[in-house]
Amino acid sequence: MKYEKLAKDIIKNVGGKENVNSLTHCVTRLRFKLKDESKANTEVLKKMDGVVTVIKSGGQYQVVIGNHVPDVYADVVAVGGFATSSEDGPEEKMSPFNKFIDIISGVFTPTLGVLCATGMIKGFNALFVALHLISDTSGTYAILNGIGDCLFYFFPIFLGYTASQKFKGNHFIGMAIGASLVYPKIAALTAAKPLYTIFKGTIIESGVNLTFLGIPVILMDYSSTVIPIIIAAYVGAKIEKGFKKVIPDVVKTFLVPFCTLLVIVPLTFIVIGPIATWAGKLLGAATLGIYNLSPIIAGLFIGAFWQVFVIFGLHWGLVPIAINNMAVLKHDPVLATTFAASFAQTGVVLAILLKTKNTKLRSIAIPAVISGIFGVTEPAIYGITLPKKKPFVLSCIGAAIGGGILGAAGSNLYIMGGMGIFGIPSYIGPNGMDRGFFGAIIGMVVAFIVGFILMMVTKFEYDEEATETTNSNNRVVEVKAEILVSPIKGEVKPLAIVKDEAFASGALGKGIAIEPSEGKVVAPVDGVLTTMFPTGHALGITSESGAEILIHIGMDTVELNGKHFVVKAKQGDTVKKGQVLVEFDIQAIKAAGFAVTTPVIVTNSDNYADIVETDKKTINFNEELLTVLA
Repeated sequence: MKYEKLAKDIIKNVGGKENVNSLTHCVTRLRFKLKDESKANTEVLKKMDGVVTVIKSGGQYQVVIGNHVPDVYADVVAVGGFATSSEDGPEEKMSPFNKFIDIISGVFTPTLGVLCATGMIKGFNALFVALHLISDTSGTYAILNGIGDCLFYFFPIFLGYTASQKFKGNHFIGMAIGASLVYPKIAALTAAKPLYTIFKGTIIESGVNLTFLGIPVILMDYSSTVIPIIIAAYVGAKIEKGFKKVIPDVVKTFLVPFCTLLVIVPLTFIVIGPIATWAGKLLGAATLGIYNLSPIIAGLFIGAFWQVFVIFGLHWGLVPIAINNMAVLKHDPVLATTFAASFAQTGVVLAILLKTKNTKLRSIAIPAVISGIFGVTEPAIYGITLPKKKPFVLSCIGAAIGGGILGAAGSNLYIMGGMGIFGIPSYIGPNGMDRGFFGAIIGMVVAFIVGFILMMVTKFEYDEEATETTNSNNRVVEVKAEILVSPIKGEVKPLAIVKDEAFASGALGKGIAIEPSEGKVVAPVDGVLTTMFPTGHALGITSESGAEILIHIGMDTVELNGKHFVVKAKQGDTVKKGQVLVEFDIQAIKAAGFAVTTPVIVTNSDNYADIVETDKKTINFNEELLTVLA
């Protein structure tokens, strides 16, 4: 933890964790509610490196940190073992797609290092066999393959832990759910002869491998799957919370996990399994229908959505079709169209690697490219492209074009061979290197190039990020002189009149205050909305020239929990000067007992020679407010 020592010192000097009733944070400060404020060493905290000042206001003991308060907050929570269920204000409203991405990112981020490592080992092991350095029957191969496969095969167990962490459930219950999905004796039953078949004659005809209390259970191979365990962890966390409310404290330690597992594991096998199985079968039938209609259209469709199918575990619907084709036709044209997908993904990540200055992102991208060449794209998908959305879409476009080429060339898969570049021999048929083989090579290369070029010409909002040694938002930017226009219409006042020591003293940066006459905040510069607090009361913008601007609407307005504020842009957006970012109800905020005086400050003032304020008494939107001198 980067701020572990600071976190320990803060906890110690607020009177210890036993003196803390609750802890939240806003855009610049930690907000403690203490049992006894007299136990806090205020003067010690004020003099502490890393603490700007201490303010007592509204029943809260506020330790002002600055723009990096989220990182300090995270370490204080970790060191003190404080609850985090509702600390950050109301949950930010997201579209279903963005919510899905947020969940996927939160679940996969803790696994990225090991994910990249095992992917590289798996790829190099395949390379060693291809170069005849080792045999695939040797003990060396077996051990290396075990290391490379361990995470992927047992992915549900790892994700059970991280998903439960994301959904605020018991981590070990999540792991137990994941372990049950890949339990060898249950997994082995998927290959056994079904007890009987249900829904005979329909597209969802399914063999029942076992029953639970007389209820039919349709099994699937859950190894390496993602969505089933995430759904199970989410539902399991809700079930666990329900049992916690009704089970006495004296027996909660074992009865809550006992009851939760007895409900969620059978539910996962009985409900989630069949849904995944039937969805896969429907997908397989639809895809085969499209291929029979037009191989090119099928290639475009399968190529574009293959990575999405894999994420949801729906790709299993195509595998039986491929296996059947291999048995009957001695080749498969359907699964063949997926060959280009991993190369499109790798091309996108290579472009990101060349564009970004973010050392952390580069450390993930390098092994992701290496493993992607060998066909292992999980590190690339879950660590880089999917969380950032746009790169993932671009990879799907590249994969679609590559798949279309394979479909047009009539490429066939003749063996279930290796992945990535080691999959090339799988396209050599009885007639040798024919049209289909060269179509596969062309599709692979084109997908890689398209993905690479699309990413290179697409603006990548994270391409200037670097280490925290540059500025508070971890961005490398060359500071330049520029003019900041007013984000608010109203009466101009000196910063010193603000009834908050941290702002009034200039400790958080130089700037000015405005008494709003209209409830609207617009962007004072062209730049990136680097911070948008969920409650809408505070936001931060980094200009294209490097100025970091903090706009804080009123004092202690975080306590309104977003009431009377309407957010018009989201964190991470590229914004233009004059663009409306937040609307707020001045009279309602005042009626609630809060001032609306709004500081507008440059938080990285130390990087500049001076910050010159306007001499106007009143100001309108987009009029010159502050001049930043380099």
